[in-house]
Amino acid sequence: MEINFRVAGRIAKPVEDVFQTVADPARLSNFFTTGGAKGRLETGATVLWSFAEHPGEFPVKVIGVVDNEKIVFSWQGYEGVDGKIGTEMKNADYDTTVTMLFKPTDDGRTLVEIIEEGWPQTPGALRGSYNNCEGWTIMLLAMKSWLEHGFDIAKDLYS
Repeated sequence: MEINFRVAGRIAKPVEDVFQTVADPARLSNFFTTGGAKGRLETGATVLWSFAEHPGEFPVKVIGVVDNEKIVFSWQGYEGVDGKIGTEMKNADYDTTVTMLFKPTDDGRTLVEIIEEGWPQTPGALRGSYNNCEGWTIMLLAMKSWLEHGFDIAKDLYS
């Protein structure tokens, strides 16, 4: 069985606005990359994401972008040392792949789906997938809050 997950949410903004909010580093830094983002998400690019709650820069290798539809990238896996809840986390020796899909809905909103896959079948990798699933869920909530209401919940979560 392959370890992967999917999270999704609807944002009350047109697909073009939602897509640009992820692709543009200045906009992404308003609600997700709390330590900043360097570089636009474009096919073939490697950009850097930083998070205030996790020290260091994370290289994001962009595999493909279809404007207003899809962003696919890979980045270094992250896993639990022993696979248990509350365990210490460490960088893994493999990458996972993230696919973000942006779909307009009939009522003018945008459905955002985020799929991440590529963990090996180990307890530590399973723990890493749970942590990333939590992170992408927070990202969707933070993007919705920022785009729809101008409120940065990430700032309050991590400060």
